[in-house]
Amino acid sequence: MSHLTAEVARLIATSEPDEAAREQARQGVLDFFAVALPVVNGSLPDATRETVRAVWPGDDPQSRALRLGYCGHALDFDDYHPDFRGHPGTVILPTLLALGSDDPQRLLDAFVVGVETAGRLGLAVGSGHYLQGFHSTSTLGVIAAAAAGARLMGATTTQTATILAIAATQSAGLRIQFGSDIKPLHAGLAARAAVSAVQLALHGVKASTAGTLESFLNAYSPNTQEPQKLPQAWGLPWRIITPGLEFKPWPTCSGTHGAALAALRLHHQWRAAGKETDDLIQAIAHIDIAFPPGGDVAAFVRQPTTGTEARFSLEYVIAECLRRGELALPRFDARRVDPLTAELAARVTRSEDLSAPPDAQNPGARFHRLTLQLHNGEQLISHITRQALLAQGVDLSEKLRRCLPDADKPTRDRWLKQTRLQTVEDLQAIRDFLLG
Repeated sequence: MSHLTAEVARLIATSEPDEAAREQARQGVLDFFAVALPVVNGSLPDATRETVRAVWPGDDPQSRALRLGYCGHALDFDDYHPDFRGHPGTVILPTLLALGSDDPQRLLDAFVVGVETAGRLGLAVGSGHYLQGFHSTSTLGVIAAAAAGARLMGATTTQTATILAIAATQSAGLRIQFGSDIKPLHAGLAARAAVSAVQLALHGVKASTAGTLESFLNAYSPNTQEPQKLPQAWGLPWRIITPGLEFKPWPTCSGTHGAALAALRLHHQWRAAGKETDDLIQAIAHIDIAFPPGGDVAAFVRQPTTGTEARFSLEYVIAECLRRGELALPRFDARRVDPLTAELAARVTRSEDLSAPPDAQNPGARFHRLTLQLHNGEQLISHITRQALLAQGVDLSEKLRRCLPDADKPTRDRWLKQTRLQTVEDLQAIRDFLLG
């Protein structure tokens, strides 16, 4: 076994999360519950969910993990991690819940270790992996989820190395699938692969572990890999705390959120001046959205035809914010886009600000500068940095209400308590809700 694989396996098996990290993990559980349950229970219709259930109908752990991974990512409203450049919770938590545990703290610790692995894998592959066209939620997520599963099941360091090897050889997922039914299925397939990696290793199946992680980095990020960042300062601080899980305020690609906030601010400023929204729309001659070079890699859809595609469209998100002053969950499903929003979106032009460093070089410096050019010659401008966006925060109890509006307050209060996983009964209740 190589030094890198052995060291990472040892850290996964032996590192001890603290209570602050567990508290952040509880927030991750709540966020995942909020976005997955409405798809699981059908309160938000999703035709592909029924197809997934028909193709993988079993009640075995692998099938359960796959279905729940799909449901957790179906709305594209789930958590995000900037180091990982993807959504760790929707792969890790389905893996852990499907494998099963009656120890809430063990599950929370495994979640923390899984996010640590996810974040450090993201640092180790560098910017090249995502820019090459890989979907990190899937490609890196399968390894992170397998690491979490290994920790949950109490795998030895040797077994953990084998689990990482089996998971890495199943890594797959292309970013070209953004806006299609396959993007959320990536999360499910990765969770299923992670569960199978744990099961195979714990049943004695052997894999070549020598050079596993080095080989993965060479193959999936040959130009920007930094292997030393995988084990470096593990847990100091925990990646679930710094830079931390980010919870989405809106059900669209996180790469659209700076532009969304800029548009929402201009909408609300216009309305606060006592003017009508229709007057704003009619006054707009042209819209420009500027960002650092490469800042629209994820939000690449320019003319969406469905709400699902529109999640990845800067143009459509901006237009929806200007027209309605919000990004409502039901408007980003599989139905056709609103023709009036699409007409306004057609007035949007993208502009790379060449004076800014490339987004891949410094994602933390990302910004969106929205300029509305009015027919009367006036300009309305809103500039949103990534820091300003994060400073908005997300009220997860309110997000739960938005995702499950038909649930009454006592029910939501009970869910808020149960997702904290303080007792065995809480954990069992959450598993029952999500896995059925």
